[in-house]
Amino acid sequence: MTPADRSLWLADDFVKAMGGRAEGAVPPVDSISIDSRTVERGGAFFAIAGDRFDGHDFVVAAFDKGAAVAVVSEAKRAALPEGAGPLVVVEDVLAGLGRLGIRARERTAARVIAVTGSVGKTSTKEALREALAPSGAVHASSASFNNHWGVPLTLARMPAGSRYGVFEIGMNHAGEITPLARMVRPHVAIVTTVAPVHLEHFPSVKAIAEAKAEIFAGLEPGGTAILNRDSEFAPLLAERARAQGARVVFFGEHADADARLVKCSLHEDCTTVTADILGDSLTYKLGAPGRHIAQNSLAVLAAVKIVGGDLLRATLALQGHQQPKGRGRRHVLPVFGGTARLIDESYNANPTSMRAAIALLGAASVEGQGRRVAVLGDMLELGPEAAKLHAGLIEPLAAARVDTVFCAGPLMHNLWQELPRGMRGAYAETSRALTDTLLDDVRAGDVLMIKGSLGSAMGPLVDALIARFGSEANG
Repeated sequence: MTPADRSLWLADDFVKAMGGRAEGAVPPVDSISIDSRTVERGGAFFAIAGDRFDGHDFVVAAFDKGAAVAVVSEAKRAALPEGAGPLVVVEDVLAGLGRLGIRARERTAARVIAVTGSVGKTSTKEALREALAPSGAVHASSASFNNHWGVPLTLARMPAGSRYGVFEIGMNHAGEITPLARMVRPHVAIVTTVAPVHLEHFPSVKAIAEAKAEIFAGLEPGGTAILNRDSEFAPLLAERARAQGARVVFFGEHADADARLVKCSLHEDCTTVTADILGDSLTYKLGAPGRHIAQNSLAVLAAVKIVGGDLLRATLALQGHQQPKGRGRRHVLPVFGGTARLIDESYNANPTSMRAAIALLGAASVEGQGRRVAVLGDMLELGPEAAKLHAGLIEPLAAARVDTVFCAGPLMHNLWQELPRGMRGAYAETSRALTDTLLDDVRAGDVLMIKGSLGSAMGPLVDALIARFGSEANG
């Protein structure tokens, strides 16, 4: 086998798939990037024009990093310096990436699974990657690449010989999932759940369910929809899936679920599950705590069985499952007099995921004089109900026996006003303004949970705690 045979894309296939024009000697492509800082030697750089940056301004930097070729637009070609390196010129770079992704899907015989839902998309995608790995080569995005550029990028990066492909598909508005699902063409589509997310852009939660149902438009003939039977929107989603000719498989605790949770035991750092997966009785351990993790593992294992993976080896692989950064990853912080523990839920938030994270904090044991500490940032895009949804968090906080609450952001002020004086840690308009107060308050035995929407910038608080105290990842 020659080096070219091992390449992600042969030169002719690469240019032809995009309908582009080659300038210079375009070599085989080993990898694809849309960020000049992450370009690998022998890779292709796509100069996408985004909202804040235009990739054409970084073409030279990409070649300096070792890019083998750059994909640029016809309109910007004249402004680029001559002789920087081989180019593929297309009408529109993002559209060219999309065509390359479509071609990648056409050339593979992989069994493809697509995941959407209001909560749990990325963690379910990662669990699928782990569960399928013992059965063959799995291709999945390395991050939450679930939008109009992330999905085609993930597709274009898929090696032709992949046995399984796992794709996350997200949306903020109606109509956004349909073109992505038709690009991915999954054999199996999972909808984790439907929750009040992005209500700023939807008239109701039912409208969100209808938007999630767009994923069925891309299902391959004879495909399967895996749906949460415990959701009130299960009947609606099932109807939409069957209208597309799909087989429907339900997961959850409901008696009618095909992948059914029989027993779930929550522990500090793991979860043990007994389940019936399409007729197979299984007991297994998940390397992450949480009932919602156990619920989604049912969908994962149902998908593994449907695409022909090894179910027993999948359950063994899930023993090592850890939540991704910002989605439940745990750290041990050495502090004066002992240690504190940190649950990093900082990547994003909505009312459903916030309540699940608070429940996880409530399940954590504290040591000595330690406290359960919730550090909460605004949940965004909730529309007219935003103030009420924030204030309503007082109920799960009380049920979880949370001792101290820190709030950041104008929307979280609605919760702050509801908190009893004894639960109040500190309030600030921004997470940054909360940093010093939080760092000075941490004590030995504490368990801290940090969560908020991406736009509320709670991640830097996690970084600040780790920078101050150091960390040992703990799941």
